[in-house]
Amino acid sequence: MRVFFDEAQAANKRNSLLLIAFVIILAFLMAYFITWYLRLGTSGILLAAFFAIAYPLFSYYASDSIVLASSGAKPADGQQYRQFHNVVEAICIAANQPKPRVYVITDPSPNAFATGRDPQHASIAATTGLLSMMGRQELEGVVAHELSHIKNYDIRFMTLTVALIGMISIMADIFLRMFMFGGRGNRDRTPPIFMLVGLALIILSPIVAQVIKFAISRQREYLADATAAELTRYPVGLASALKKIKEANLPTKTAAQAAASLYISDPFVNKLANIFSTHPPIDERIKRLEAM
Repeated sequence: MRVFFDEAQAANKRNSLLLIAFVIILAFLMAYFITWYLRLGTSGILLAAFFAIAYPLFSYYASDSIVLASSGAKPADGQQYRQFHNVVEAICIAANQPKPRVYVITDPSPNAFATGRDPQHASIAATTGLLSMMGRQELEGVVAHELSHIKNYDIRFMTLTVALIGMISIMADIFLRMFMFGGRGNRDRTPPIFMLVGLALIILSPIVAQVIKFAISRQREYLADATAAELTRYPVGLASALKKIKEANLPTKTAAQAAASLYISDPFVNKLANIFSTHPPIDERIKRLEAM
């Protein structure tokens, strides 16, 4: 089991680097076509190259802050949320990892997420709904699940995915608006095949990016559940927490669509979760935990 966890961590680190490289290339191709179409010349190409490299680097270091801000997360007061802090500290000791920054989100829906780039630069956030609804053992299960995402380096991959998909979607949206309403650019003297390839790139890139998002393996959630059970030695605690989350059936109003994959359960209570969600069916997760 320990070897399996180590291999999963290594795979997540490797996938993070591959994701960054892929998105840099995709963003550069998009930016190159846009600058060529708008006749920006060499300066435009250099600007495109700078943007394609700078944005992923910015996302790597700042995406956790963006996710926390967009969700309305606030630092959890040590006195008011003493049990939350105590549980996080206890699980961190069991996992032999640094304590992440602890945040609270004012929302009645029971949910939680972790974000960051590595165990030394990570944060965990829980909604007020989850903190008020869970008993200590259930809260330990949820916290252990989120700390497992940190320990297994899932947070790096998922947080980067959220930020980089946003970049590609914004670029495509801006160009399509300019293409439709902003003039002809190089359209008149562009070989039709080149224009078709360029437009296909612009139109399909956001779709490809979404496919990457949906392709984030559901095994990451199963792995986090299994790691949480190993840390707490009580898989029933997390199973019970998931049951309460399912029974509550409340959408997390503060959640951003792009950050949905970071949460412990689908924050939008997606009716088509089995088809499009990055989360596996909650009933299947409960079944696996109860079988441990």
